[in-house]
Amino acid sequence: MPSFGTITRESVDVAQKHLHDILSIAIEHAPPRVAVVVADTRCELAVVLTAAYRRCLPTANFIDFDTVTPDAILAAFALLEAGDLVILIQSTNFRLEAFRLRVELFKRSLKVIEHPHLSRMTGSQADYYINSLAYDPTYYRDLGYALKARIDRAHGGVVDSGGERLVFAGPFESAKLNVGDYREMNNVGGQFPIGEVFTEAQDLETVNGRVRIFVFGDTSFRVNKPEKAITLVITKGRVSEVMDSTPDFDQVIAEIRADEGEVWLRELGFGMNRAFSRERMVDDIGTYERMCGIHLSLGAKHGVYNKANIRRATARYHVDVFAVTEAVYLDDELVYRDGAWRV
Repeated sequence: MPSFGTITRESVDVAQKHLHDILSIAIEHAPPRVAVVVADTRCELAVVLTAAYRRCLPTANFIDFDTVTPDAILAAFALLEAGDLVILIQSTNFRLEAFRLRVELFKRSLKVIEHPHLSRMTGSQADYYINSLAYDPTYYRDLGYALKARIDRAHGGVVDSGGERLVFAGPFESAKLNVGDYREMNNVGGQFPIGEVFTEAQDLETVNGRVRIFVFGDTSFRVNKPEKAITLVITKGRVSEVMDSTPDFDQVIAEIRADEGEVWLRELGFGMNRAFSRERMVDDIGTYERMCGIHLSLGAKHGVYNKANIRRATARYHVDVFAVTEAVYLDDELVYRDGAWRV
């Protein structure tokens, strides 16, 4: 039996249940479809997820990333047919020379589940991560589509971050879903955990006000939590002032300004994953992004939505920041309070 270090065998059992639900309900993987699991053993969480997948997929081809050549991995992928599954369990982020893993696999109509940057989550964070893999289709799909419908018909909205209000005084872009429902999508799978509906203002300059943030992604893509919430002043969709800042956040803002000239506020993310909160945090910013509440992005980069006044070629930054989310309104309707969505 493998050693799981500080992670209990009960947690492995929980992981097995959650991964079984992801495989059967979200990904809809079943025989005779083939699965290839590429994993490393550099951290406890990677070992645990691999063990749980072995229980769920006893006939899959398991490959230890650190014991084979990149060509051997690519050769295993080459044997797969459209509709087969690739699972990537990564303590950091696998590199196969110029091969962009998920993009190239999707091009071949393969299903993909990615678990990156697992080494950033140790101790209690590993259990938070395992809990975040729970897949409740009723919650994610019903709430996700209801949120999208409400966002898409809204003429504006407000994020109340406890005494400060960030006002979206115009309609939103058509919201996108990350709720584990791929039936109408070109690609099946992506990075896990899931749980998010996101949009942005159609006209970025209609966004004004103030927002208090309690966490931001620093220059190492890790969660950075200042002792006191930082207040951003937003004027015509740009950060015009920062109050109660920290040296780390000053560095983030300075880098964006140096390369882009100004700091746009773009993404408005409605996080849905109830395993994460202001008290239950993980260090990896891409994982914590699913936290139940509002997150925003700073910088001009947002690959999903095109804006006439922002050139993709020069947009470099997309830095996630997390609002103290006391309440959220779409038009005048309360849609979030007390840590839960009310749609």
